[in-house]
This record gives sequence, structure tokens and C-alpha cells, in this order.
Amino acid sequence: MRFLPTAEQRAFALSLDALLTAAGTPSVVRSWSAGDHAPGRALWSRIAQTGVFALAVPEAYEGVGPLPVELTMAFVELGRHAVPGPVVETVLAAALLADVPEQARRLLPGLCSGSTMATVGAPYALDGDAADVVLALRDAQVWLAPGCRPGTRTSLDPARRLAVPLPGGEPLTGAAPAQALAWARLATAAQSLGVGLALLARTVAYVGRRMQFGVPIGAFQAVRHRLADTRIALDFARPLVFGAALTMAPADVAAAKVAAGEAAYAAARTALQLHGALGYTAEYDLSLWLTKARALRTAWGTPAECRAAVLSGADPRR
Repeated sequence: MRFLPTAEQRAFALSLDALLTAAGTPSVVRSWSAGDHAPGRALWSRIAQTGVFALAVPEAYEGVGPLPVELTMAFVELGRHAVPGPVVETVLAAALLADVPEQARRLLPGLCSGSTMATVGAPYALDGDAADVVLALRDAQVWLAPGCRPGTRTSLDPARRLAVPLPGGEPLTGAAPAQALAWARLATAAQSLGVGLALLARTVAYVGRRMQFGVPIGAFQAVRHRLADTRIALDFARPLVFGAALTMAPADVAAAKVAAGEAAYAAARTALQLHGALGYTAEYDLSLWLTKARALRTAWGTPAECRAAVLSGADPRR
């Protein structure tokens, strides 16, 4: 089993990293949190042009996938840059629609191109006020909902606005939500890994310039040990995430989500402690990753739910 990315895969990740770095995502996240979706939609289109969303869509519907390994690499970068919007939910929507040919032909090309943004409600839909396509999971069945109720509420992350899908709509006969859940969990795990890596990098940079008693606090042994523990947790999660992308076995994906989610959450706790009072300041960019790490930890499967899936080895496709 090969865990090292190919030269082409590395080049893809580097190009996406360069695009997101140049885009200045913190300002995009703050606009999105305030309800201004224009900068986020512009960034969404640029991300789609790189082929990120096409990775989850079969070639029959103008995609290039499904390519879970490449998708995982892309979502690590999306997490590293705290990209807002229902990125995971769009991947989940693609997995659900791929089993329904009529709706797939109508909707999936738009997801690939970035002209369409999708979300999935179970029961809350992330960014339902911004999405063009809303799918609702009700009683193990998938519905193409007519939209979301007016008004939203925020989750732990202000950039993750939640809404309730409207009742009724069109049933998507043939869609398999249990099977598609693996795609949502994999994308969330990869996104969490990227968030954790960003938190670690920012904290390392901060402790290297924060002075106390005439020396950087990064020179203190207790600080180094805390950062080392964070790095080890992230390094442990990484092969689990990419191994799950290779197998797509539900138990493997659940294990990856637990490891990545817990590692990112631990990175957030470390970052908050070592930044001191500055870490609690909403105006400081670190907060954009702190809140996302906490929200992703329970998105599309709590740690307890994912551990249960690992222990049981249950395959939801049966």
C-alpha cells in the first residue's frame, strides 16, 4: 500500500495551497460569517476551477472521479486555509446524486464547475441560506428539498451557519445515504487534519517570537513538550486519513475521522493555551481555526459514533 503522493498529486496540492494563500481566506471567512457570501462564492468558483469538486463526481457527469485520495489532499488544504462554505456537504451531495441518474445529469455538472453549491440537512443544513441545492435526509431517505427556512443560526463556528430544510420536495429514489456517509466523514477528517496543521504552524511561529524572561517562550521545555504531543497526534492521524482514502472502508474512514478530529481539537487546545489571552480574541485570525476544529470534531459523526463504527466493523452499505 503506497502512502507517498505522486509528483502530480503533490503539484496539485501545492497549486491549491498557492491559490488559497493568495486569496487571503481570513477576510473571506469573516465576510461569510457576517452573511456576505460574495467573496466566498468568488473563491468557491476558483476552487472549482482547479477540479476539487470534480474529484467526487463520476466521469459520466462531467467529473473526473471518484478519486478519494486526491480529494483528501485537496481537503487538507481547504482545512489548512479555513475555507468557508459547505465544501464537505457538496461532496456528500455528489455521492448521493451519483446514484440517481436523472438528477445527476441535471445537477452534478454544476457542482463540478462551481456554479452550483449544495448542502445536506440531517436535520440542519450547513449554509442553507447560500446553497443552490438542498438535500434533506429524512428517515433514511434522501429528498431534494425546495430550500431552507428563512433565518439561520450559527454553530460553534460563526462561519458555519445552520438552517432547517423546508418540508416536502422530490424524493431521490436510489440514493444511499449510509454509503455516502463515508465520503462526508473522509472529507471532514481531511479538513480537520488541515485545520490542526495550521493551528500547529501558527502556534510554533507565535512561541518563537513571544518573549518572556528575555527568551522566546518556545525555548521552555513545557512548551516544547506540548507542541511535540500535538505534532505526534497529527502525524499519527495523517496515515489513517490517507489509508482510509485508499480503502474507503467505513470502519477505516470512521477511525480516520476520530484520529484527525481529536488531533485537531488537541491542537486547538494547545494553541489557545500557548497564545494566552490573545487566543480568546475573536479579531485575531487564530480564532477562525479554533472554532472550526471544535465544530468539525462532531460534524458527520461524533467521536463516540465513529468509535462505535470502528469497534463494530459494521459496513453501512449492507
